[in-house]
Amino acid sequence: MQVGGRVARKESAINSFCAWDGETLVLNILGKPSAKKDAIGKAKGDQLKVSVTASPVAGKATDHMVRFLAKEFGVTAKDIEVVFGRFNVNKQLRIQSPKKLPSVISKHLFPEVKKA
Repeated sequence: MQVGGRVARKESAINSFCAWDGETLVLNILGKPSAKKDAIGKAKGDQLKVSVTASPVAGKATDHMVRFLAKEFGVTAKDIEVVFGRFNVNKQLRIQSPKKLPSVISKHLFPEVKKA
């Protein structure tokens, strides 16, 4: 949900796949490298499934995921920190001041908001 060009924030605990930490969105990711296409999938437990076309060699899939997610969130790749999981399918990312939210995330963070 956007308010005045910025995404509205609602603080939440990290007992799910995403939560706010001030202006930073924290995401727990279950990565799928070597996929047919780059895509943000559905939540699976406390992780969000994210598929990328890059192969899992020397962190290239994670680097590709960060670039893909930067476009999806309207930020630069430098605005995304890989907290852990650079060489693993289980990751935690911190996205500084996202300008937009993919629908699976906005629906989770703002379930009370209905489209007109």
